[in-house]
Amino acid sequence: MLIIESIVATLIAYLFGSISSAIIVCKIMRLPDPRTQGSKNPGATNVLRIGGKGPALITLLGDMLKGVIPVLVAKWLGLPDITIAFVTFAAFIGHLFPLFFGFAGGKGVATALGCLLALSWPTGLTWIATWLLIAGLFRYSSLSALIASIFAPFYIWYFTHHFIYVITIALLSLILIYRHRSNIHNLIAGKESKIGKKKK
Repeated sequence: MLIIESIVATLIAYLFGSISSAIIVCKIMRLPDPRTQGSKNPGATNVLRIGGKGPALITLLGDMLKGVIPVLVAKWLGLPDITIAFVTFAAFIGHLFPLFFGFAGGKGVATALGCLLALSWPTGLTWIATWLLIAGLFRYSSLSALIASIFAPFYIWYFTHHFIYVITIALLSLILIYRHRSNIHNLIAGKESKIGKKKK
């Protein structure tokens, strides 16, 4: 019975993660499809470029909730740590490869942060602090996310000592870094857009 519950919870987490906040927000607010404008990434940073702070904030919160809600529900149901890890991964993968939007999703930063906050709120807050520090120093959203993600597995180990959570977050971080490969190339070439500067 527990195996069935775990499978169902994982599947629901994936479907929940598949809801694209960026595309929905842009449709409701009559903005261009984020998959066709700016960086063509359906995420909060690109929505900021094409629609401004309001739509971007709504998108950010929506993407975070896709990580927060499934993980918190799994914990509330008392599911084992391994199932919570699968739920975490499924919600994240749902954002990256959404079933409802042709499997073309965002880079997963906000959803990963939501998962972190639900797994261990001190870890999530430390991630945010790292992001803010790097963003304040260098003004690059992508660089901030990359550095915060690199440290995320160490943060969750420090606060939880849950080995399965460390493995899960390390895997999420590796995927995040891979999804940011174009940003890494732009950073090295000096072509990455800074926070507050519209991408031409």
